[in-house]
Amino acid sequence: MALTRNHADRFEASMPRLQAIAYRLLGSASDAEDAVQDTFLRWQAADVDRIEVPEAWLTKVLTNLCLNQLTSARARRETYVGQWLPEPLLAGDPMLGPADTAEQRESVSYAVLTLMERLSPNERVVYVLREAFAYPHRQIAEILDITEAASQQIFHRAGKHVSDGKTRTEVDEAAARRIVEEFLAAATSGRTEPLVRLLTDDAVAIGDGGGKVPARAKAFEGAIAVAKYLRGLFKPGKAQLALAGGAYEVYATTANGVPAVVALVEGRIIAVMCLEVTGEGIAACRAQVNPDKLERATRRWAAADHGEPLFRT
Repeated sequence: MALTRNHADRFEASMPRLQAIAYRLLGSASDAEDAVQDTFLRWQAADVDRIEVPEAWLTKVLTNLCLNQLTSARARRETYVGQWLPEPLLAGDPMLGPADTAEQRESVSYAVLTLMERLSPNERVVYVLREAFAYPHRQIAEILDITEAASQQIFHRAGKHVSDGKTRTEVDEAAARRIVEEFLAAATSGRTEPLVRLLTDDAVAIGDGGGKVPARAKAFEGAIAVAKYLRGLFKPGKAQLALAGGAYEVYATTANGVPAVVALVEGRIIAVMCLEVTGEGIAACRAQVNPDKLERATRRWAAADHGEPLFRT
């Protein structure tokens, strides 16, 4: 049935929240957009005048669509080539959603999105709706067709799974740039010692190439191993230029609320490396190099001025 302008406007007003929920649930901006579009199609086909609470109806439809995707994604990731990492969102991307509280900011951090891969689909839904959007357990229970007590139990269990691996320290944009500048100075020094000093003893480095770009299938673990990997990665030479696809520029920014290194070739982002910062140092370097997961970042990068790069090859 055709929507009235009022009904279309109602959905339009809900889109930012729906996109932010879907991204946190799926870890993919493109999948989140698809889920929101499918939600709109169901809204368009519904007898909207009979829906008493549109926001609750839309959230339930979106959540069920995401649950279906999460279930199939678990099967797809069993055959995924190498490490799987979320799609990074650069600073200012509206899909990052609300960032008023520490819980909201943390729920979209690269570290927590990666940790949420440990959760079952239901655990992920309860954790995201409660932690990031403060949905009451009564409403979450209605969305998932479970009891309120079950929602509370699931949230407790999910929170424990995620908190067991959380070590992040919040930094502002200026601090993030200083961290990236110091990190790059160490990485391009040609020596491992400056990097080791920046890293925690149990630091890890992970890359997601999706089988389309070379990336090590297993994570590097430990400060020395990570430092040696980063030293080689940032060492200028023909091998690096060939791997990058040409001369590249490197910038400091934030992605998913954490310090990030962005590398571009002719205006196209070829890598986003998110740095997980703790009180003891950099605990993780997670590099997204799968070109399919960098298309949105490239579009958004092109729409703003980022000043001069930290260095060019």
